[in-house]
Amino acid sequence: MALAIVPPNYSPMSLPTVLVYWLPTVAYWLLLAVMLLGVVGAFIPAIPGPSLIVGAIVAAGFIYGWSQMSIPLVVSIIVLVLCFAIEYLAGVLGGQKAGASHWGQIGAMIGLGLGFFGMLPALPVGGPLLGIFFGPFIGAVVGEILYLLRDKSLSALDRLQKSLRAGIGIVAGSLVGLVMQGLLSLGALIVFLFYTYSYGWPA
Repeated sequence: MALAIVPPNYSPMSLPTVLVYWLPTVAYWLLLAVMLLGVVGAFIPAIPGPSLIVGAIVAAGFIYGWSQMSIPLVVSIIVLVLCFAIEYLAGVLGGQKAGASHWGQIGAMIGLGLGFFGMLPALPVGGPLLGIFFGPFIGAVVGEILYLLRDKSLSALDRLQKSLRAGIGIVAGSLVGLVMQGLLSLGALIVFLFYTYSYGWPA
């Protein structure tokens, strides 16, 4: 059966009725677009992907009621908490496994911030996209070198090797964490679709 573009009993004088008829459907697809952006953002550092998903579900609850939104909201909040934990632990555990110090981990966070705003001298044309990937590595290496300068028994080559290994460990751990966050966010989106797909077209 063909989808009705206008509501039943439509007359040319009832344009507000048409808007009211389509508004919930349009709102649903806009919220879904925000959630898709959240899933993509979960794979990219410095973009609050899971937070966008939670915000979109809260907005959907106010629009459509909470009867179908309670489970998606609970799932998305759990995903948000897990993503915060993963974001913190992934880089830390990866750095510890590679022998990184706190200086390297702090340097990675500073490098992420500088890279996101395109302020890294080593990336004059990279902008945020390259900066958010290379910034943490550069920051971790620089931070680790500064930490190892205190150890006078190490040669410059030893410091560089240890710093590179620490930088790779921190970044590798962070990348694994991003993949986990992205998959969790995708799962939250799937739960939302399972409970709310009927809102995707006019009643």
